[in-house]
Amino acid sequence: MSYKFDFSFLAERWPDFVAGAWLTVQLTVVSIALGLAVGTVCALLRVYGNRWVRAPVSFYVELIRNTPLLVQIFIVYFGLSSLGLKLSAEVSAVIALVVNMGAYTTEIMRAGIQSIQRTQLEAADCLGLTRLQTIVHVVLLPAMERVYPALSSQFVLLMLASSITSQISTEELTATANLVQSDTYRSFEVYIIVAVVYLALSVLYRFAFWLIGLVLFARKRKLGTAL
Repeated sequence: MSYKFDFSFLAERWPDFVAGAWLTVQLTVVSIALGLAVGTVCALLRVYGNRWVRAPVSFYVELIRNTPLLVQIFIVYFGLSSLGLKLSAEVSAVIALVVNMGAYTTEIMRAGIQSIQRTQLEAADCLGLTRLQTIVHVVLLPAMERVYPALSSQFVLLMLASSITSQISTEELTATANLVQSDTYRSFEVYIIVAVVYLALSVLYRFAFWLIGLVLFARKRKLGTAL
């Protein structure tokens, strides 16, 4: 094997990798926040809604979870454009990621919501809590606490899956890598760098979600229970 590694191009192109990584972070943070909101609302509707509400939510969840993310991205970017609604690659990427994240979050949150005992809801009624207070404090927070590890893993997976948005010219990390390797012809070195950056982002995200969990779920912190 006579292959010689050459990372000299990094001296000039590292700003490109930083810009790509930063766009990846921006896309995924927005998508995670909006996807969590969509998934939480859909989970509540799927658990407490009537059949006319549950049916379309169930259809949405099954449709998204059983079709490739790449196809969903193409439908948003190319499909909406053909209908006359032209969106930038970044906006299209966020929409597709939110729709995808919302479906998976729905099922995760539904499991958490269904784990709440009916007696807890009855106790909330006895205490005179409003419906909103009951949903937030008795249902959502305990439910999220129970499924938070699964949510955190799904958030990290979304960050990694965002690399697919490079197919619609979103200039995130993978798209940057494709551009750099086409200029330098050092594919092996470029994708090693990208793999290391994604690994670093994954560790950073998991640490951030761990810190968020400590803040949101003070009871677990006091009990010394792992998040």
